[in-house]
Amino acid sequence: MNRNTRTTNLWLAIAVALISMGFAASAGAQVQTETSSSTGQPTKTVQVERGEVVSVAGNDLFVKMENGDIRHFPNVPESARVTVDGQQLGIHDLKPGMKLQRTITTTSTPQTVTTVETVTGTVFWVSPPSAVSLRLEDGTVQQFKIPKGQKFTIDGKETDAFGLRKGMKVSATRITESPEVVVSQQRKVTGTAPTPPPADVPILVAKAQPVPAPTETAPEKLPKTGSMIPLLGLLGLLSLGMSLGLRILRKS
Repeated sequence: MNRNTRTTNLWLAIAVALISMGFAASAGAQVQTETSSSTGQPTKTVQVERGEVVSVAGNDLFVKMENGDIRHFPNVPESARVTVDGQQLGIHDLKPGMKLQRTITTTSTPQTVTTVETVTGTVFWVSPPSAVSLRLEDGTVQQFKIPKGQKFTIDGKETDAFGLRKGMKVSATRITESPEVVVSQQRKVTGTAPTPPPADVPILVAKAQPVPAPTETAPEKLPKTGSMIPLLGLLGLLSLGMSLGLRILRKS
């Protein structure tokens, strides 16, 4: 294959692609779509978590929760703020010992999205009950899948896919409802600074009063500690000595 042939095929492929894109755009433009939504009664749940700051390392926060677990909050953004005693503090302002409380309010709102698709055209080909091709107002032909139970209006009368015939001008409306729940969360973090230690207070020392030494006073009466027995013994000893002396003198 020479160079000219390859170039011709390339331009032909590009032209086919552009025509296909134009066909898809024109065909899609023939289907009228309207979307609406309705919301139900929202429900709210509130979750409260409490803990105490253990440490701050860069943008990583470590908190001891009420149940004793240590939770790691990595990469806390600089924009995050904690209201502590009326002041807005960032991650680098948190100190060990601070009490934190995070309140998470979750709002769940039920919502139903209703989509109404309307198409009008002439039946070009039909394969009941699953598919039909319609020639639209701009002359293009577009194939549609027929949903189960789909009805078509022909000359003011309703029919199903089996009542369609080539050349019939029909209009069809498909209504789909998609229930979903929209969930939003609001987080609020508050805290209190750690209680400062008590200031130094003077210690009161009780000073004992001197106790005067007891003074000795003479007793009014002397205790009766003397006895006559030693005196009698002494007199007996003297009498014995005198008798011995008299015997010695007589013998001499």
